[in-house]
Amino acid sequence: MKRLLPFLFLGTTVFAQKAPISNRTTYQPPVFADQNRLQKIQAAFPIVERMFRERAEKAHYPGLAYGIVLDGKLVYAGGIGLANVEKKTPATAKSVFRIASMTKSITAMAILKLRDEGKIRLDEPVATYVPALKTLTPLTADAPTITVRHCMTHAAGFPEDNPWGDRQLADSDAELAKLIGSGLSLSNPPGITFEYSNLGFALLGQIITNVSGKPYQQYITETILKPLGMNDTHWEYTKAPADRLAPGYRWLNNSWVFEPSLHDAGSWGAMGGLMTTIEDFSKYVTLHLDAWPARNESEKGPVKRSSIREMQQPWNFVALNAQARTVGSAPCPLTVGYGYGLNWTKDCRDRVAVGHSGGLPGFGSQWRILPEYGLGVISFANLTYAGTGGVNAAVLDTLIAIGGLKPRQLPVSPILALRKNQLVGLLPDWKGAEASGIFAENFFPDQSADLRRKQVQELYTKVGRIVRVSELVPENQLRGYFLLEGERGKINVFFTLTPENPGLIQQLDFQEVLQK
Repeated sequence: MKRLLPFLFLGTTVFAQKAPISNRTTYQPPVFADQNRLQKIQAAFPIVERMFRERAEKAHYPGLAYGIVLDGKLVYAGGIGLANVEKKTPATAKSVFRIASMTKSITAMAILKLRDEGKIRLDEPVATYVPALKTLTPLTADAPTITVRHCMTHAAGFPEDNPWGDRQLADSDAELAKLIGSGLSLSNPPGITFEYSNLGFALLGQIITNVSGKPYQQYITETILKPLGMNDTHWEYTKAPADRLAPGYRWLNNSWVFEPSLHDAGSWGAMGGLMTTIEDFSKYVTLHLDAWPARNESEKGPVKRSSIREMQQPWNFVALNAQARTVGSAPCPLTVGYGYGLNWTKDCRDRVAVGHSGGLPGFGSQWRILPEYGLGVISFANLTYAGTGGVNAAVLDTLIAIGGLKPRQLPVSPILALRKNQLVGLLPDWKGAEASGIFAENFFPDQSADLRRKQVQELYTKVGRIVRVSELVPENQLRGYFLLEGERGKINVFFTLTPENPGLIQQLDFQEVLQK
């Protein structure tokens, strides 16, 4: 039997690398392999505009503003219909819409900023920072204390409060204190289930105020919004430019009815009080996309990239939708989680999406990003509880399909490349394998060299002479696979390295690739 590609290794001795490898200096972040990404999706822009227009017309939105973010820039934006029905003001990317619960992730970001400064601990009781909660009686005797993290992930045990919570924006700090002091009702013990709570985020606003020594609106504006250049983002609607402000409406009896907006009186805005423009909010979306991938370059944003990535992780399970479908109606199960003020989903295509919707009397909105694609979409409407999430999802699918966009590709780490070459040099007879120094201490005790040799040689007999070794496909810095392509078939070779430095091969699997 012929040795695998002997001409590649003739006269070569395989040595293990002994010197430790610096993780930081060898790390290579994943990159986009496809070029001209913007050009590729521009063909979809007229289709995107039509999709938003059809949604607005079907759902009777007075006005709709939208934007597409790609690779750190707002690359396409527009408006449909009227921002102000009475004044006949067109909706544009500069129109100011209230974004409701899209505010929540910004509040969560402020909490993390204070955490990173050592001023807050996420697993500390909320009562540490809002003393009035110390009198709250737990639902059960064995219930844990409500923590800051519980509030950030809708796991505090407060009841779902969307209809009621939406009407609290005009409440003062004194009114919130009175509410807490009079006793709060709980629906679940903390930490065991997801239940959407505006009250939980109102409490986070109080934490920011108490810890920073400034009203949370001021702290968030000074430390997040202004550094991002979000100068057209406001808490109080009377502070927004009147000529660009989009009032809210309801659709009743086949006509739009003005929906009065609530003022920002202080206590509840942290859960849904912000108003902004597509142009302004795209800067915040860019911040979230720029957190990826993890890399060595210096920090540029107002909050650490690692903290933003932490926000985007599924900290609390929400649901499994086994009946979900793609925009094209193909079955595609979807799992849903909640991060810190952010929804998280992962579907059957392995696509992770992060974002949040917003809904208040007079308004509906949503933003969604696909971090591994560097792509995001934003849409605002001035109709009560306008649901724009469906059209946003369809737009993202359309952009990916028409542009042929691919997720970032992880380069092969130096240690993976080295171990692959060393491994290939030993196949198929495993001569000198035990003395090569490239295998971990568990490797041969788990399966002897004789058994491994027999397995590989049997596979070689099936697939014939090896004519090509494919490029290694990394799954991370220390795990990957490649193909041995024979005259009559292929062998998949998977291996993973130990946490030692340098990493050694601890697992190695060979499997025939069945021909279709």
